[in-house]
Parts: sequence; C-alpha cells; structure tokens
Amino acid sequence: MGFLDHVLDYCDINSPRLRKRKPMQTVEIKVKMDCDGCERRVKNAVSRMRGVKSVEVNRKQSRVTVSGYVEPNKVLNKVKSTGKRAEFWPYVPYNLVYYPYAAQAYDKRAPSGYVKNVPQAVPTPNAQEEKYTWLFSDDNPNACSIM
Repeated sequence: MGFLDHVLDYCDINSPRLRKRKPMQTVEIKVKMDCDGCERRVKNAVSRMRGVKSVEVNRKQSRVTVSGYVEPNKVLNKVKSTGKRAEFWPYVPYNLVYYPYAAQAYDKRAPSGYVKNVPQAVPTPNAQEEKYTWLFSDDNPNACSIM
C-alpha cells in the first residue's frame, strides 16, 4: 500500500495478460484405442494443449480423462485431430441411475458398472409410483407407522 499502488489505482491498464482464467474442469472422452501407439498418440496430443494439468488414459474402457484449465470442445477436437473417433463420455455409474434397465439406458458395450446417461433412466418429478413409495419409505419422517 505504497505510493505506486495509489498511482496505479488512477491508471487504466488494459493488458492482454490480465485475462480471466478458465475454470478448472475434468473432461471425459470416449476414444476407441487398439494399441499402445494409439494410446500414446492421443495422450501426447492432449497433454501438449495449453492449460492441461493431467491426462489419464484407460485403454480397457476406451476412456481419456483430462483435468485442467481447458474447454471441453477444444479437447474433443484435439483428440479427433489424431484420426480417432471420439465423443464425450456417455456413461454414468450404475448406482446413480434410478432405472438402469430402462430403454436405451442399458448398453452392452458399456464398461462394467456403467449405463448410458439418458433422460428415461431418471424418474419424472410427478410420477405416481414415486409418490406411493415415498408414503411408506423409511426416509420419510411422516410415513405411515402402522405395521
């Protein structure tokens, strides 16, 4: 809090270095990789991007996880530039979905413990069967206590 700080309060400095930083994100991408060379090529392409902090490649699940100050679409385009077919990770853990065997949610190609993230797997807010099961649930403090 010296004299320079006081003077700088009156000056307007518009420098390109004072840009706002992107938020820290984790991007998961599904990429079909057959060999070590494919895995290495995808990992090197993504790790050279600006703002990337870590890259994890799981060839068995065909999954690439990128953490850092990056935009998801730029990461996807960078992976596609390696010649591999890529898309955002379409699966969610099995235990987070209410109806895992709903139409279009169950996928044979999904890794074990995962199902597709589709709107049919989540119950509608005004579903009648939900209201009836909630009446007799142990989680409901006002549930029927007659047993």
